[in-house]
Amino acid sequence: MEAAQTLGHEVWMTQANQLSVVAGKAKALLQPVQLTPVTLVDGKWVAANPWFELGTPQWQDLERMDAVFMRTDPPVTVPYLYATYILDYIDPAKTRVVNSPQGIRAANEKMYALQFTQAIPETIVSQNKDVIRAFLEQKGAAVLKPLGGKAGEGILFLDPGDRNFNSLIEISTQQGQVPVMVQTYLPEAKLGDKRIILLHGEPIGAVNRIPTGKEFRGNMAVGGRVAQVEISDRERDICQQLAPTLRRDGLIFVGIDVIGGYLTEVNVTSPTGIREIDRLDNVQLGQTVIQWIEQHPPAA
Repeated sequence: MEAAQTLGHEVWMTQANQLSVVAGKAKALLQPVQLTPVTLVDGKWVAANPWFELGTPQWQDLERMDAVFMRTDPPVTVPYLYATYILDYIDPAKTRVVNSPQGIRAANEKMYALQFTQAIPETIVSQNKDVIRAFLEQKGAAVLKPLGGKAGEGILFLDPGDRNFNSLIEISTQQGQVPVMVQTYLPEAKLGDKRIILLHGEPIGAVNRIPTGKEFRGNMAVGGRVAQVEISDRERDICQQLAPTLRRDGLIFVGIDVIGGYLTEVNVTSPTGIREIDRLDNVQLGQTVIQWIEQHPPAA
């Protein structure tokens, strides 16, 4: 939003519960937003208080906009899915939706990575306790992830000798009713979980998220510290593997997670990390994204 405003565009906002379809058109109660951009002070982003002002709400067709960004955090619940169905009624010849509603529905942020078999660590998805136990015994250690979580929520480290194993699986799978992802544990996770931002399949920046204290997760939301990092040749190869599929599915703005040279997640709903990359690399990735939108109108 800051980048769009800086580059001379109007910025409007709405909420998912303000979306409607009327006469076959996606509409919403929109409010114009005037932002006070954050400033970098002593290496930290500082926001004004208040940092935005809202104008008078207006009932409008969403396809009057040049672009619509959906930035709702997971989990992808039923209301979340219904919002994407409403966004389907924006004419793609008039307005670009980032990311594509169909793409968001197709790309569960855990499951989507499974198709890139040359990029991912050994992984299973199951709600069956015996299947998970067999995988864990074979690998010696593993990481369990809910399929619909975010920001490290619900991620567990599994040890074959843990007497809580049965309870952990029962809780995570809701008594065997909900599948979970289980990946072989990558010791390189101690060195960091790299977030790479992709724009139309091309990597434009990265940040390393490093676990702190006794926490094994590197997510910033659970206290992981961030560090400047380069994108390796292996990681660029992973991006190349993903690019055609991301473009096919209309997934323009994506954040992938890489640990030890292995793809672990493809984040398509509300990928984060831009603030940290901007600060560490002295870049303006938000403007890079908006400029790409400017240069690629919907009819292109």
